[in-house]
Amino acid sequence: MKFLDLAKVYIRSGGGGGGCVSFRREKFIEFGGPDGGDGGNGGSVWVEAVDGLNTLIDFRYQQHFFAKSGQPGMGAQRTGKTGEDIVLRVPVGTEILDEDEETIIADLTEVGQKVILAQGGNGGWGNLRFKSSTNRSPARANPGQEGVERTIWLRLKLIADAGLVGLPNAGKSTFLAAVSNARPKIADYPFTTLIPNLGVVGVDGAEFVMADIPGLIEGASEGRGLGIQFLAHVERCKVLLHLVDGTSSTITKDYKTIVTELEAYSEVLGDKARIVALNKCDAMDPKQISDRKRALEKASGGPVHVISGVAGKGLQDVLRDIYRTIQGEAPEEEAGPWQP
Repeated sequence: MKFLDLAKVYIRSGGGGGGCVSFRREKFIEFGGPDGGDGGNGGSVWVEAVDGLNTLIDFRYQQHFFAKSGQPGMGAQRTGKTGEDIVLRVPVGTEILDEDEETIIADLTEVGQKVILAQGGNGGWGNLRFKSSTNRSPARANPGQEGVERTIWLRLKLIADAGLVGLPNAGKSTFLAAVSNARPKIADYPFTTLIPNLGVVGVDGAEFVMADIPGLIEGASEGRGLGIQFLAHVERCKVLLHLVDGTSSTITKDYKTIVTELEAYSEVLGDKARIVALNKCDAMDPKQISDRKRALEKASGGPVHVISGVAGKGLQDVLRDIYRTIQGEAPEEEAGPWQP
């Protein structure tokens, strides 16, 4: 299944049916009077968060959603049929934005959450509604109310408890595959990960969801590489795991590059709790590990985990700290989140 996290759709609710002008005509009944029925209401357009979806790809192939209009009223006091509603089914975590792509109409974060986007028009009154003591034979009826037409954007932000960030080839996909049920693509070239991946992580009998997004590079906030288009998927996370490639000769610069891009994207990500880990320790000797860990601690201003996704070293400790942070508990002193 292809991944799509932004879609533009056009919606229109149904118009109300017009009221009917009709008079009762029946043998041996001299004064039948008005009997025009009301028009039916137009169908509305709804959006609902459903389980089992993690992409907006369906909205690439269908962008127009028009609800049906109500039927006109009829004689013998018959009301027109109400138009059928249309429901847009989207993944949990979808934001509904107005045409300006900034105004948030709704944020669907729970399964079953349902919001109306365009109300159907009311049906017009038939002439029976206008009968009064002074107007016994009204010859007018109301037209139905017109439907609402609008353009909206659907923007998906995956629901995850923890997010993985780092430069390309920092080992994020390898880490996610080692600690979860996810099977992301893993290769020895940059930008192996082109779309976000989700995995369920288990630690000490508990579970949480972790998201891996494509790597960031210097200038990502200006559109370089894959840019920052996928950072929205870690905005909802309670903690970020910042992986730094231990085999790099520019560890401090690598760390600061990611921090700069996170802060350039939004204050929310810049201030979010972060846990830093020096990855690929299996490819370094003890002296390199010691020197580079010290340099990274100085740059980050806090403790650093030493791990290896390939060899499985240090994974449980960092997962425990992530889970403690998600639960709002104080992390271990030697492995807690800190501010850059």
